[in-house]
Amino acid sequence: MLPDRVVMALRDGPAPVSAYVYDRATLLDRVALVRSSLPPGAALLYAVKANGHPDLLAAVAPAVDGFEVASGGELSRALAAGAGSIMFAGPAKTDVELRAAIRAGATVNVESEFELRRLSLLAVAAGASAEVGLRVNRPVPFTADVTHRMIGEPTQFGISEVDLPALVDLVSRLPGVRLRGLHLHAMSNNLDADAHVAFVTDALDWAVSTGLDLDYLNVGGGFGIDYLRSRSFDVALLKSIVIPAGLCLVFEPGRFLAAPAGWYAAEVLDLKRSHGRWFAVVRGGTHHFRLPAAWGYSHPFTILPVDGWPYPFTRPVVEGVEVDVAGELCTPRDILARGAWVDRLRVGDLLVFADTGAYGWEISHRDFLDHPYPAMIVL
Repeated sequence: MLPDRVVMALRDGPAPVSAYVYDRATLLDRVALVRSSLPPGAALLYAVKANGHPDLLAAVAPAVDGFEVASGGELSRALAAGAGSIMFAGPAKTDVELRAAIRAGATVNVESEFELRRLSLLAVAAGASAEVGLRVNRPVPFTADVTHRMIGEPTQFGISEVDLPALVDLVSRLPGVRLRGLHLHAMSNNLDADAHVAFVTDALDWAVSTGLDLDYLNVGGGFGIDYLRSRSFDVALLKSIVIPAGLCLVFEPGRFLAAPAGWYAAEVLDLKRSHGRWFAVVRGGTHHFRLPAAWGYSHPFTILPVDGWPYPFTRPVVEGVEVDVAGELCTPRDILARGAWVDRLRVGDLLVFADTGAYGWEISHRDFLDHPYPAMIVL
């Protein structure tokens, strides 16, 4: 069921409709849900990569403990939104980005010895001290069904656990840097909350076993969204995690907070039958909302009927059929949904895809074929 305020916003827009609708109230409700589910001693950061719209960042900044960023551009957006604190991660930070992080007072989660040495050099040149976390790729299996894995296998992220003592020693000897914590972001889009609790508990035990004097342990985000809505991540289970005294446990979700706060709408421009299959061709596609094509699934949608019809000929309509939802790009891979049952669908109706507030517009190849961007409506 589409919220009335979303329906009203879409009906007020110009045709042909192609739009994202973001709702600040829904985003803040999700933040409140997660906050109430975290154990005492935990901090909540918002991962800007999920959705960096300035209006959403400004709304969420007072409600979270800070922002997690992964580029100089995201750092600038976080600062403009008034972030309380900032943590900067990512495997390819440039000198320009590191200088900006130093100026901003951001904690830099360092990914390699070379990055650490550069950070030290730049901090000294700036007459500053940079706060550092060491990102570690631990050789631990994570058995839950996740979309992406960052640890437990070869990736470009972080340092090997066996190299940690040497990096800790190097931090202590380099000028301009101070070790504050460890960073263990492990996975993306995990739907198994029990497995997540087990991962975080193991990470805490390991952090304590290092004997390091740490201010924080950052376990990243990874709380999942099931776009087909057959499962859900039970965030309330996080409350059972016991955090050692004196240590701040940092979570930095993005998808779980922002996805339910967005809807992507695309107007049906044509209905056509090809080799026995019906296609609904829309004003939009994977250049606006790439996730279904990238992950190989069909994203559910709701039909929003539009009664107006401007043409002097019969309006195309299909009833009681399956349709493939195709976009406007010149590629057969521009598909948002396959085999979706529709009771009745007409050219001119809107297809509205829920749970698109995270990693929708942000990861899409938006300039391919140079079509107009979708409207951005923030409620």
